[in-house]
Amino acid sequence: MTSCYKLQAFIITLLFLNLFRISVASIVSTGNFNDDFFVMWAPSHVNTSADGRERSLKLDEESGSGFASNQMFLFGRIDMQIKLVPGNSAGTVLAYYLASDQPNQDEIDFEFLGNVSGQPYIVQTNIYVDGFDHREERIYLWFDPTEDFHTYSILWNLYQIVFMVDSIPIRLYRNHADKGVPYPRWQPMGIKVSLWNGDSWATRGGQEKIDWSKAPFIASFGDYQIDACIWKGNPRFCRAYSTTNWWNGSRFRTLNRVQKRWFKWVRKYHMVYDYCQDYQRFQNNLPKECSLPKY
Repeated sequence: MTSCYKLQAFIITLLFLNLFRISVASIVSTGNFNDDFFVMWAPSHVNTSADGRERSLKLDEESGSGFASNQMFLFGRIDMQIKLVPGNSAGTVLAYYLASDQPNQDEIDFEFLGNVSGQPYIVQTNIYVDGFDHREERIYLWFDPTEDFHTYSILWNLYQIVFMVDSIPIRLYRNHADKGVPYPRWQPMGIKVSLWNGDSWATRGGQEKIDWSKAPFIASFGDYQIDACIWKGNPRFCRAYSTTNWWNGSRFRTLNRVQKRWFKWVRKYHMVYDYCQDYQRFQNNLPKECSLPKY
């Protein structure tokens, strides 16, 4: 083989290897909790169906409980079907989030705050970047989330973070790093889910405590989907656009027209708290992203 052909063969092989690395960096989940997650807290309080397709977490006076993904990810979309704690769940917190587990922690959080029977559930979202949070938003859900499973999603890419409920966007956080706004874009994160006692703050600022006579408190999890870039130590593969890393494509850089309408509807009729409107908390010096476009 001539040196020219050898060079061509080397280049083709290198391109193939790079494409292969990108393709294996993404995962479409198995749908089996036993395969994709491990129990990180109180195995006796975690119950999984025989086929691995459903799981529940229990909170009682003895302990809360939780599970986490086997893999770490950098960008992607996570969908989780959840049925929240029914009845008087005041003081309980179900957290479903991404976390980097580093000293300068990044997090993308869903927190479902228990309620007194008959009151609407509150969903709190929060974003940590480099160990700093204080970016809470709260909405009331427009349905009873304890009667059936609903899908709670996180889309995280180079351009935006979108929190969704049944595909309806309830919160956006754009990448304005070029304007000095922190954005989680370098640290891989794992998926974590936990049910715990948050009655010092969760319901009406801690005024409503857990009624342990109603225990055990149980949250249930059904179908889920993980379509994300598995962390292999090199962010380049996760930051690149490909058919595998579809979430980095141009159509996911902002909301489409229909999504924008839904987003405005949520904020107009269901918003409870927005840190970007809390002038007292920030002493009239709101975080920089509050004055920048959301989409």
